[in-house]
Amino acid sequence: VQLQASGGGLVQAGGSLRLSCAASGRSFSDADMGWFRQAPGKEREFVAIISESGSSSKCVDSVKGRFTISRDNAKNTVDLQMNSLKPEDTAVYYCAASIRYSLNTDPRKYDVWGQGTQVTVSS
Repeated sequence: VQLQASGGGLVQAGGSLRLSCAASGRSFSDADMGWFRQAPGKEREFVAIISESGSSSKCVDSVKGRFTISRDNAKNTVDLQMNSLKPEDTAVYYCAASIRYSLNTDPRKYDVWGQGTQVTVSS
């Protein structure tokens, strides 16, 4: 599977963005899909993950109630709807696929990564 992330941009605090990750290849529906982010000078951190069927998901506490992950296996896409954005959400966001592990938040357990999309939230 190959991944292409899009939808980043510059938004004011309190605003919304929707990130999308398009996948190519036959393994998309067999993979858990995650979103991670990396701010300058910081390690890559888990944001949200959704199971291969879409029936289960979880996210990091700092985005609960603001971010929602979803997927469409018919279209081979996974989205991250981000509402009530804060300056601390500023980072490069990456989508990733994990074929071997279930709902894992460790980026080392992910097999394929997209190229990243920049999200900047101004105060």
